[in-house]
Amino acid sequence: MSLLSHLTRVRALAPPSAVAAGLIAVTVGVTSSAALVFTAARAAGADAREISSWMLALGVGLAVTCAGLSLRFRAPVVTAWSTPGAALLATGLSGVSMGKAIGAFVFSAVLILVSGLTGWFARVMDRIPVPLAAALLAGVLLQFGTGLFAEMDGAFAIAFPMFVLYLSARKLLPRYAVLLALGGGVVASALTGGWHLERVQLSLAHPVFTAPEFDWKVLISVGVPLFVVTMASQNLPGVAVLRASGYEVPVSPLLTWTGAVQAVLAPFGAFGINLAAITAAICTGEEAHPDRERRFLAAVWAGVFYLCMGLLGATVASLLVAMPHALVMAVAGIGLLATIEASLASALSDPTAREAAVVTFLATASGVTLLGIGSAFWGLLAGVLTSAVAALSRRERAKRSPAASQPGASARTGG
Repeated sequence: MSLLSHLTRVRALAPPSAVAAGLIAVTVGVTSSAALVFTAARAAGADAREISSWMLALGVGLAVTCAGLSLRFRAPVVTAWSTPGAALLATGLSGVSMGKAIGAFVFSAVLILVSGLTGWFARVMDRIPVPLAAALLAGVLLQFGTGLFAEMDGAFAIAFPMFVLYLSARKLLPRYAVLLALGGGVVASALTGGWHLERVQLSLAHPVFTAPEFDWKVLISVGVPLFVVTMASQNLPGVAVLRASGYEVPVSPLLTWTGAVQAVLAPFGAFGINLAAITAAICTGEEAHPDRERRFLAAVWAGVFYLCMGLLGATVASLLVAMPHALVMAVAGIGLLATIEASLASALSDPTAREAAVVTFLATASGVTLLGIGSAFWGLLAGVLTSAVAALSRRERAKRSPAASQPGASARTGG
């Protein structure tokens, strides 16, 4: 086989835009919430070896689910650890032994597995209108879109050159616009002294097994809330991302596999493996690949990078400390611009659902948290209620003026 044939094959399996999207998705996902994972692990009394094992288990679990599910369904199925779940654990595990914490992780995983096997969650998602799903996605991503410009206030020398590079590349090299912006951000942050590489330490992670202990009090106080926030704040918007991007992937198998993988890896520290929303949007947009049928490669590469993250769990922790925050926020905002645009266009495309979509968008973007459940759930609930009230109002008007609802009525009345 000639060198040209080899290069063509490599390019087909590793298109630069897809590799870049996978790298950005993992970078954003890890840097935005890894500190919460460390805090949650410490709350359960984890030492350095156990914290490293948590990162390894999560990295392996995300690698298996990202790559496996994306290859199986030929769609960009991106998974992530439960960020709201980590926040819940950071406070809920205080005073709880590691064995009992692991028992809660296993219990939550089994509940997710049962949700997938029974199909009840899929039936709920099938009843959510596309405009509301798109509005939900736009609301979830809004903070990252505005974050790009917010960073220009304190880190103008990093965020602004990245934005200019992105706009220029969109005209000349659209497939590599985000990649070039990322490269420019790395150079700009290095020139401004934003990196602290002296804090980076290379070391491999090792698995540490902890036998689960099932204490009914911990299962109810930690396991059940972990399941609820994971389903409502992670899996629900995760499915919405896929639906809003036009990928009709069956929901039940996704939940079944994420629940099963979490159950297997929970004794090593995998507290929550679920569908991603924000990082998934990076891999479902046209920036990941111009051919939507090949965008699954971005999720596969995200799995590869998650595996690397897991193997170098302790190193990742030190790298996060060294990386400039402005770089992460700016590249996340740039990578999601096209997705936010498409989501808003889809949310407002149907005049009859426009008000409900706006309510969903605003409530989700507000960031409100009630009963420990994030704004994605409450935003969708507000949108569904608005949609139901609007539908009821239309039916009432139709009953009061049946002639106006008949075809040709406006022509007969001169309207």
